[in-house]
Amino acid sequence: MTSLLTVAREKFLEAIRSVQPEPPLRWKTLVVDEHTQRILYNVLKRNDILEENVSTIFVTSDALYEPQPDQEAMYLLMPTTQNVERIVAEFSAGRRQFKRVHLFFLDSLAEDLFALLTQSPAIPFLACVTELYLNFWPVEAQAFSVEAPAMFFSMFAPPRGEQKIKAARERLMEELRLAARHIANICIALNEFPYIRYYTPGHHPPLGPLAPAKVALPPPPPEGSGRWRTNLARGAQAREYEHAENEYVARALAFMVQAALEEYEKNNPEFPKKERGRPRGTLIVTDRSMDIVAPFLHEFTYQAMANDLLPIEDGVRYTHVHENRAKREERSEMLLNDEDPVWVDVRHLHMRETIDKLMGDFNKFLKEHTSFRGEAAASMDAMRDMIATLPQYQEQMAKFSLHLSMAQKCMSIFEMQNLTTLATIEQNCATGLTPEGKTPKTLVEEMVPLLASKDVHNMNKIRIIALYIQYREGVPEEDRRRLCQHARLKLAEIDAINSLAHMGVRITRGPADKDIRKKVKSRSTADEEYDLSRYKPVLHAVLDDHVAGKLDAGVFPYVKDSPLPASQTTARATPPPQTTSLRSTRPTWHKAPRPGAAPAGQVRQRLMVFVAGGMTYSEMRTAYMRTAPLNRDIIIGSTHACTPEGFMDDLKVLEVEGVGSHAAPNGLREACGSFQRYFDERYFTQPPPPPRSVSAPAVEHRGGVGKLATAPRLVPSLSMSSVQSADSGAGDGSGKPKKKRGFFKF
Repeated sequence: MTSLLTVAREKFLEAIRSVQPEPPLRWKTLVVDEHTQRILYNVLKRNDILEENVSTIFVTSDALYEPQPDQEAMYLLMPTTQNVERIVAEFSAGRRQFKRVHLFFLDSLAEDLFALLTQSPAIPFLACVTELYLNFWPVEAQAFSVEAPAMFFSMFAPPRGEQKIKAARERLMEELRLAARHIANICIALNEFPYIRYYTPGHHPPLGPLAPAKVALPPPPPEGSGRWRTNLARGAQAREYEHAENEYVARALAFMVQAALEEYEKNNPEFPKKERGRPRGTLIVTDRSMDIVAPFLHEFTYQAMANDLLPIEDGVRYTHVHENRAKREERSEMLLNDEDPVWVDVRHLHMRETIDKLMGDFNKFLKEHTSFRGEAAASMDAMRDMIATLPQYQEQMAKFSLHLSMAQKCMSIFEMQNLTTLATIEQNCATGLTPEGKTPKTLVEEMVPLLASKDVHNMNKIRIIALYIQYREGVPEEDRRRLCQHARLKLAEIDAINSLAHMGVRITRGPADKDIRKKVKSRSTADEEYDLSRYKPVLHAVLDDHVAGKLDAGVFPYVKDSPLPASQTTARATPPPQTTSLRSTRPTWHKAPRPGAAPAGQVRQRLMVFVAGGMTYSEMRTAYMRTAPLNRDIIIGSTHACTPEGFMDDLKVLEVEGVGSHAAPNGLREACGSFQRYFDERYFTQPPPPPRSVSAPAVEHRGGVGKLATAPRLVPSLSMSSVQSADSGAGDGSGKPKKKRGFFKF
């Protein structure tokens, strides 16, 4: 399948190449803001950009950003009020920043900002105004992020009093709309208008600000309206009243994505362009409350384990401490991304397989690329010593050295923290079964010594207690208090456990309480597993059931269109393996199948998943591992990627709306009152120094009308080949500029 990184890279290059300065000029200047620069450099290197006849790259906040009235420029900016006003100012009051500007916005431009731009003195100098819809952050080939970890608190933190509910809902809706635009941008970039399904849990009401509250309900419908049998007959007022008490986060977000795509389709009738052999895909919108077990588990695949146990920043930056050739300690910041082939090869392997592959690939490299004639490395220590003797292969050796060091540190922590015992209890709680496939009957007896031990970190104690509470579907309040007391947890750590109630988990259980019947559960398979990796994320079952046509439409309804029943299975080349809800045999140690690519030229149906509130690395791995068996191009996205420690830290301050957290140290922001205000605030950049005044040369007139005075065409389409100036002669033959939702209002 095509990588999201590759898709974004190619579209950026297509946009840059479309800008052709008027002869005799050959070079162009690129102007970006800080956010656009980050997104651009995530998929392109500076040299890649300069090779496209770009002479200079300016950041709008750069002190060196000066007028160049004899040069043409490409502006690549976010569609914020600040940026639009800046563009207008650069061509007002006799100033002229560049000879001509090709204006590209990374996202959709608001109508009022477009009107401001087209009615400004900047119009004669704009060659085109184009929306690229590339405002999304590709994390990996099959994963993307909104980079909004604070949304976790907006979604699940209970409002502080009834008077705060309305403001909390407004804030949440602003942030959900931002996430919806990111998801829509991904779909537009992929030329996909998917069917959309969303998660509606039946075992708990809406959470956080969306929890049912009288002060937030719309006016009730008139008396007697309930006698009508159909939704249409009951009227919009009655339907709004009913939905208000059943408005889950996933539902609200799914409808926003549908609306965003319909709006784009309305202005671009050719969307989506038909792609031979690729059926219409599906987007499944869910949230973190669907699976509260996965964030607590110790995972032993390389990427998940490393992010859990090692100090990796944002999932990609790691400080590698090693010895240089002079035997001195050296620190290097390494990036764990798709540009590192060693990382890509091993990140989803179990740690045992990772070490075996690292050693095997290292020995293979020695044979193929060096004149080394000694014995192959037989251990990780021997491998490390041999790396130091091969400085001439510095780049490749550095990658082997990095991952060897990381694997060694993970295994050292694994042994030091006695994770074998801890993880066994975690898996027994998560799956409800022992490795032998029996119901665990001595969980408390096994937990007590670990909870009492000073050698066990409190974070690990929180994991055990949280998983035990979920296994029992709640425990008596006194038992929960004793568990926390026995573990000597601090107040903030106890708050983390109690905050599970805000995630839809029943933490207190009385004598009369019945078992919770969840319609979507994790399923463990009976083979191809390690004892400490028996739990499969709920997402695994959701993907399998969707492809098999068995996913409960009551729990995952469609927003609007739904495929015909027969189409659920026509695109499948290989049926998913049979699974059972209970584990009956001891797992074998066979290696799990590696995620495979489709045969050359094969086009597969897409299956996209968005997990609002944070995705785990085990869920990211699931997207890759189920791609080949389900014969789908699976893409996963979220507000952010979360680690177990990060998730528990967020739970500690959930009741205080994130105050003191990494994502929202000062707590949640106030609602902005409008989405554009929130958008402007989120993508605000420092203003540049005052522009120098440069006299603009006179514009050549023809028949009393300036040659460049015609407003540019705004091109919100998929194809960059249509990016042109309004005076280039291209168009629909009418000689009038095309409109965008009632576009040029003059």
